[in-house]
Parts: sequence; C-alpha cells; structure tokens
Amino acid sequence: MTQALAPLTPLATPPATSPDEPPARFLDLIASEWIKTRSLRSTPWALALITLFVIGSAAVATLADKAAGSEPADFLAYDAYPATGYMTLTLVAGSMGALTVVNEYGSGLIRTTTVAVPDRGAVVLAKAVVTAALWTTVGTAASLGSFLVSQAVLQGHDAGVALTHPDVLRPLLASALLAPVCALVGLGFGVLLRHTAGTVLTSVFTLLMLPTMFSESNRWSADVRHAMVSAAWTRLVRIGEPGPGSLGYTATLPGSWIVYALWPLATLALAVAAVRHRDV
Repeated sequence: MTQALAPLTPLATPPATSPDEPPARFLDLIASEWIKTRSLRSTPWALALITLFVIGSAAVATLADKAAGSEPADFLAYDAYPATGYMTLTLVAGSMGALTVVNEYGSGLIRTTTVAVPDRGAVVLAKAVVTAALWTTVGTAASLGSFLVSQAVLQGHDAGVALTHPDVLRPLLASALLAPVCALVGLGFGVLLRHTAGTVLTSVFTLLMLPTMFSESNRWSADVRHAMVSAAWTRLVRIGEPGPGSLGYTATLPGSWIVYALWPLATLALAVAAVRHRDV
C-alpha cells in the first residue's frame, strides 16, 4: 500500500534587500564609488605620474624658449601650458574616465551594483561626481604647478608674470578644467559603448584626433573644429586676440567655455538615458 506524497512547495527566495531597509541615498552611492576608485592601487600612481609629466613639460618648454630668446608675452601662453603636456593629460583623463565604468561591465560587477541600486541613472551620476572631483583636483594641481614651475624658471629674466596678473586666471582655469571635462566625456562613452577597446579608441579619436581633421581656413570647417574640447582649450589659453591680418576664423571665448560645458553634459545625459532603457 502506497502513501500519497505531499506536493512540493518551492523554496522562498530571500529578497535582495530587506523591506524595512531604506533605499540607498545619493551620498551613499558617492561614498561607494569613491571606495571603488581609491581601492585600485594603480590609480594614485597614474594620477601622480600624469601630474608630474604635465608640470615637467612646462619646465622643459620654458627652459627651451628661454634659451631661444622668446618674447616675454609668449611664455604664459605656450610655456606654462604646453600642448604636449596637456594633450597627454587629455589622453589619460579620457581613457581613465572611460575605464571607470567599462571595467565594471567587463568584470560583471555592474550587475551587482544595479541589483543593489535599481536606479541606474543615479549610479552613473554618482560615478560622474567622483570622477569630476578627482580629476578637478588633478587638473588644478597640474595647472597651478605648471604655472609656478614656469615662472620659477623665468625668475630674473624679466619674462615672468605674477599669479595676480589679469591674463593668468583664464588659462589657469581652462587648463585645470580640461582634465575633468575629458574624464567625464570618457565616462559617458564608457556607459554608451561598454567595451574597453572601442571606448578608449572613441575617446582618443574624439578628443585628440578629430579636431586635427578640420582647419580654420573656411567657416564650416572652423565651426566644427571650434566645437571640439581640445580646440576650445587652445583658444582659452591663448593670450590676446589675433591681429586684423590673421588668416582663418577664430573661436570666441564665450563659445569655448560653452564647449567645455556642453560636452560632459551631453555625453552624461545620453549615458543616463541609455542605461535606463536597456539591460545591463
């Protein structure tokens, strides 16, 4: 005689979070992203090396121009903020900003993050806040260090300018903000593309290579070039206005500041919209 078996009931799966547990606050997300960033041992070394490289490039450029007998007015625009150092900073900031999020997609950690915090847009914004704060600190240190080192080299040669000089603030601020702008653009590309090689190549191409394809000889080409971040930085660090006999179209200072603001805002807006409407 057989005994009827009771029907099996499925085991209840515990919820990811307790019903009584409050949702994560935005400040909690920022703290979490900061812990992720500083836990990487390579990050402090990379930031220190790129800062020293930018400052060193300013010292080398100033020494070379001083030996060549350049005009004093050229030192602030071309030696305190040399293109070699700041284009390298653009490359590193854009790439590391992209890797901030691409590494999580590659390792699968982003799934854990989105399970703990269903609001994916808030996660992206928290990453942006940490990235902006970190690279603003790096950019400020590099910009201020470049200026001070270049002026120290010029001591006694009647070519230096004081930090309070009216022409100093704009290139100093533009050079300090170049790093966070490029890092945020790279972060936005990382969320949109989610692939390491493709994201880094897109960031490098957009920030560094694309502006060189357009000249200032005609209006439409100049407009495209002036809409790029590196071209905006070049205009902002330039002292004075071009002479009446100069060739080509020159970007305006307000337009260059607008480019600085629109690129990170546009890429982050697209990233937040994309991450909210697709699967991880």
